[in-house]
Amino acid sequence: MPWNETCAVQERERFALEALKCEVSFAELCRRYGISRKTGYKWLDRFLREGAAGLEDRSHEPHECPHRLSDWVVERILEMRYAQPTWGPKKIRGKLVEKYPDGVWPVLSTIGELLKARGLSVARKKRSRVPASAPFGACLGANDTWSIDFKGWFRTGDGKRCDPLTLQDAYSRYLLRCQIVKRTDGTNVWPILDAAFREFGVPQRLRSDNGPPFASTAIGGLSQLSIRLIKLGIVPERIEPGCPQQNGRHERLHLTLGCETAKPPAANLRAQQRRFDAFREEYNDERPHEALGQTPPARHYAASSRPYSARPREPEYESGAEVRRVRHNGEIKWRGGLIYVGQVLSGEPIGCEELDDGTWLLRYGPIELGKLDDRGRLCVPRRRGTHSRPHS
Repeated sequence: MPWNETCAVQERERFALEALKCEVSFAELCRRYGISRKTGYKWLDRFLREGAAGLEDRSHEPHECPHRLSDWVVERILEMRYAQPTWGPKKIRGKLVEKYPDGVWPVLSTIGELLKARGLSVARKKRSRVPASAPFGACLGANDTWSIDFKGWFRTGDGKRCDPLTLQDAYSRYLLRCQIVKRTDGTNVWPILDAAFREFGVPQRLRSDNGPPFASTAIGGLSQLSIRLIKLGIVPERIEPGCPQQNGRHERLHLTLGCETAKPPAANLRAQQRRFDAFREEYNDERPHEALGQTPPARHYAASSRPYSARPREPEYESGAEVRRVRHNGEIKWRGGLIYVGQVLSGEPIGCEELDDGTWLLRYGPIELGKLDDRGRLCVPRRRGTHSRPHS
């Protein structure tokens, strides 16, 4: 309001007194003082009702705010935040709704503003989103697909290398295992899988990346570990190279795991494993998950109905398939000759199915190995950036 550079209250009082004299029109008087008629009527009305005291500046803050958070609500929100320093508004609100179902809880933005005002939130850098990809079997229930991966090594306070292996049910996000391994090889990974199978049964599929010990550069990408899985009736699923988003749920788990257990790392491996154990318990039983309606994974997981057998069975093939057992040197006999398929399958039975075009499809259980053409040459499936080629 462009009052003249004198005391604002005195200017308003002069304006009101001149308006009461009615010597000039009200519109003309407002023009002289450089204010609108609406503002002029406001100050005149206040002067008539309250005198000069009514011409003081007043706060625009409402006298009452029906949406103001009660002290009890604020205390519960802050209490939850202090107990779970890494939880954001979504998880905090979800847990409070569960714990106090009769309470009236504010929207997420209000909780976020409260945390920001108390210095309890940190703005995250925006990350570019990669479109999701799901080229695998449908994951419609618990134990349809488990995912497995190494988080990525780091050193504990005493300088020792720490390699955590995580195993998760993709449907419920239930964290089945989070365990440090001595080495990232099949010898050290298998006991962890074996213990999980004994406790929870076996899944339909196990999803992993293309690195060892889950896969190899051998035919079909098979490794000794994946062969053991196939003998248990588990289909190995592998994401495409350079496409971690195909196992995005597991990648997100690793981000949370790193933030909450390894920044900074524990003093030694034993202490670090204790952190992992506590994280797994809280992650499964307490931590709300947005994709699960802000409920914890334990409410959505149940053990598999497929029991674990310590005596694996060789894959079986349809009655029309010809079965060839791989020799110790990686070869099979075919039409009077020998064809090399790889020593990784030494001693294993391969199914050969004739196709309509006269070629033969070779597979080991559910894994396609390649095709035999009419000349007896093995052409492996085309890989990214390459063409089918004879395998000799």
